[in-house]
Amino acid sequence: MKVVIAHNRYSSAQPSGENVIVDYEIDALSRAGVEVVPFLRSSDEIADFSPVQKASLVTSPIHSRSTQRELAELFERERPDILHLHNVYPLLSPAVIETAHRHGVKVVQTIHNYRHDCINGLYFRDGHDCHDCHGKRWNAPGVRHACYRGSRAQSAIMATALGRHRDTWRSVDRFIALTTGMSDYLKSIGMRDDQIRVKPNAIADPGSPHRLGEGFFFAARLVEEKGVRLLLDAWDKVDRTQPGMSLTIAGDGPMRNEVEAAAEAGMINYVGSLNRDEVADRLRTSAAVVIPSIWEDVLPTSGLEALAAGRAVLATRMGGAPYIAGVDAENPAGTVTDTRPEALAEGFQQVHDRVSDYAQAARRRYEEVFAPPVVLRRLIEIYEELAE
Repeated sequence: MKVVIAHNRYSSAQPSGENVIVDYEIDALSRAGVEVVPFLRSSDEIADFSPVQKASLVTSPIHSRSTQRELAELFERERPDILHLHNVYPLLSPAVIETAHRHGVKVVQTIHNYRHDCINGLYFRDGHDCHDCHGKRWNAPGVRHACYRGSRAQSAIMATALGRHRDTWRSVDRFIALTTGMSDYLKSIGMRDDQIRVKPNAIADPGSPHRLGEGFFFAARLVEEKGVRLLLDAWDKVDRTQPGMSLTIAGDGPMRNEVEAAAEAGMINYVGSLNRDEVADRLRTSAAVVIPSIWEDVLPTSGLEALAAGRAVLATRMGGAPYIAGVDAENPAGTVTDTRPEALAEGFQQVHDRVSDYAQAARRRYEEVFAPPVVLRRLIEIYEELAE
């Protein structure tokens, strides 16, 4: 089987989990015997564009003639079975789907965000959840609010690209939804049930879990949408005199001052920005991970890391967190709440009281759903289904 993996890499100045996942899948598929042909562009290339090329960027999210020509030549040369898309903006454009189908190549796309329906791909603006453009062919509210990079002009280009390619996206042969929630999202914007398959991302196995530590751990960028203020407000309502009831926060960002003030008041333990190894060390000394997002975070990596390490999960009922915690499973790995401080405070108590049971279920859920061999097998099954 031969698969072309196409991805517009995000700028190196913008750390991207999506870039990491694409690199991982290329490597994993190659080691599994799948012939992979990368078709990668990078937003870093734009800095070296000529004035004429930069001028063409205005229309590239809608249709990039040079990209379609390069891709057509690759199809004719390689004769692949499948085109697997990830991010197409700004240098590829959804027109690659049309190019693939003209050459008899089936198309798969992994859905990492809400960009098919939302200009900024987040369903979040001005500090709150937003679905003003949901289901609309033309994203006028997103243009009015300058949702793409704070620019109405750039937002208008993205809105045009989304409107022009609504039907193009509906022609994709298989969508890979990272969670059941993302499957529901795709159906809500007109995709058919038979087009959708659920396959999450995988993360490397850190090995057998260490002995359960104590307290809750939060590691993320300190921004509004990650629920930092909600976390602090909820923690203020928790009975922190109980043994093992502690909260450690790691990260940096615009809300650092608020976190530092809470640490100075003795409410929490703030450890600043940590690298990946340091985060893993802190995870090992904790009992649970808290994910208090107030936006529809698709599949927060911190939740997957918690499961892999055998740590309980406390999260808000936003995005992919319920899927990670397996709240509908017979033995969930944690609990989810709404985004009221009072509700999250109750969640802290519930996880504290059952942390050992949740932690054991967490590692089992990782092994059954998110371990690399399981996820890779699922991806190859999706390819084979189409190839047949």
